Amino acid sequence: MPTAAAQTIPLENDYSVNRLLVALGRSDRALIEPYLILKLVGRGQVLFEPGQDVETTYFPCRGTMGSWLVVSADGREVEAATIGREGAIGGIVSAGHKPAFGRAVIQIGGPAFSVPTARLEDAKHRSPVFHDLFSRYADALLAQMMQSVACNALHSIEARCSRWLLSTHDRVGQTAIPLTQEALAEMLGVQRTTVTAVARSLQARGLIRYARGRVEILNRQGIEDTACECYGAVESHFERLLPEIADDN
Repeated sequence: MPTAAAQTIPLENDYSVNRLLVALGRSDRALIEPYLILKLVGRGQVLFEPGQDVETTYFPCRGTMGSWLVVSADGREVEAATIGREGAIGGIVSAGHKPAFGRAVIQIGGPAFSVPTARLEDAKHRSPVFHDLFSRYADALLAQMMQSVACNALHSIEARCSRWLLSTHDRVGQTAIPLTQEALAEMLGVQRTTVTAVARSLQARGLIRYARGRVEILNRQGIEDTACECYGAVESHFERLLPEIADDN
């Protein structure tokens, strides 16, 4: 997996590009605001590897998306969770400086706020509101991971692929998704030829348009009908736990 050094990019502090940061509110966000740095993260950039201390937490902005991956001993990987503008990557449930179990990697590049995890942990201790919001988000993230386990074991590749497209569409916020078949195959833990067959089937039914390196959603309702129950289950749980984030479209 390629890596790239993050670049700091100039931008005013518009926190509306990450819904978790907005939900904190001005006074609670002020606890970490002096330490927030907006960076440009690239496709394939590894934020941390299994066993590494999670010293930095990332808040993807609109159009940016990352993944938690479980990595096998022979180097194969499969996605456990997808994270975009609704959340954060790293330092969510730990007390800081804890080793990561999986690999965190950027799937769709773009801007993301970063903050030292130690500063995040300090804010959780100082603010009950801050602590409560991140505890609820941690629960929602765990639910997504648990549902991924069931989905990978029980559902067809086409249903899983449709679920992934819906989740990505929600997080990126645009109908055209920059995505290669190789990347999608890695996320689903299948061969590229399998993804090619599924993409052709979805395209033949007028649900997507696939060009090299890009998937365009043409019929979202059709994709929802093709997806498994996992998409709705995760979204419903998220809305119950974090209505102030889920309702911010």
